[in-house]
Amino acid sequence: MMINLKFVILLFLLVVLVLGVAYVYLNPLPRFVNKHFKSRDSHLVATDGLQYQQPSITHGRPDIVSVTPWLAPIVWEGTFNPVLLDSVYQKKNISIAVTVFAVGKYIMFMKDFLETAEQHFFVGFRVHVHVFTDRPNEVPKVKMADGRKLSVHSVPNSKRWQEISARRMEMIQKLIEEKLKGDVDYIFCLDVDSKFHGRWGTESLGELVAVIHPGYYRDHRGRFPYERRSASRAYMAPDEGDFYYCGGAFGGLLKEVHQLAQTCRKNFEDDAKEGIEAAWQEESHLNRYMWINKPSKVLSPEYLWQDFKPRNPEILIIRFSGVVKNYNDIRPN
Repeated sequence: MMINLKFVILLFLLVVLVLGVAYVYLNPLPRFVNKHFKSRDSHLVATDGLQYQQPSITHGRPDIVSVTPWLAPIVWEGTFNPVLLDSVYQKKNISIAVTVFAVGKYIMFMKDFLETAEQHFFVGFRVHVHVFTDRPNEVPKVKMADGRKLSVHSVPNSKRWQEISARRMEMIQKLIEEKLKGDVDYIFCLDVDSKFHGRWGTESLGELVAVIHPGYYRDHRGRFPYERRSASRAYMAPDEGDFYYCGGAFGGLLKEVHQLAQTCRKNFEDDAKEGIEAAWQEESHLNRYMWINKPSKVLSPEYLWQDFKPRNPEILIIRFSGVVKNYNDIRPN
């Protein structure tokens, strides 16, 4: 009787083990898919019969570096085929959200931003622009192509531009959680005081996308304006850092940008509880985040130049650029 009982117990345990292994291998998807965000097929399927210039692995631009040490692409003019990429992503029917903050007098830049975005930003794709402003009645009416739309979100003003800047991560996080998850594939967060001058399209898509700041890309990391106080959660030591990234342009998959915004917001708020404000607010926290969480794609300074800067020889095209302005006239402090 004892032998039979032991045999039954062993048989039961064996059945449980087999069923457990079968479940793991036959049903792996529920363990990994985040149900809050869309799951996007990552296969790149080209259009059958599409003709384009043969690529080369021995000839290219000799004046730039097009890959990071962690093997993420650095996107420059001449490193991608726009026809091929657009054909791949048109099949996927992707949707792109854009956030832009036009608080206070920054509303004056809204018209140029929207009009030039219609000409250059993901033309032919579904785009939803989300404008955050304290002057909703002053948001200009700009004709948008089919599949493109604009939503306005009212937000309070502030007496300090630093507070306006710092609140962006919180608002981006809440927008994703409350309105975008499950409906949008990618999101880009862009500065309103800028204009598009050239194509910004599917070549910029990636899981986590950063833009190299035009003011520091030729400098040694010791000159980057990172937060240098060790008490801050945005702290970067003198021998740390890959590139200096823009706070005025970043993006990626919805879930990746949500994680970035959530983390930067928490770190900013935890700093604030201790009386610390990072040197460049959310940009400082973003740079710290991307030092640890490497971007999967890096966009060259073509993707956020500055109008007052002369174009360097390696900048063959300016796609997006901050306009010349007098900060004393538009900032509250």
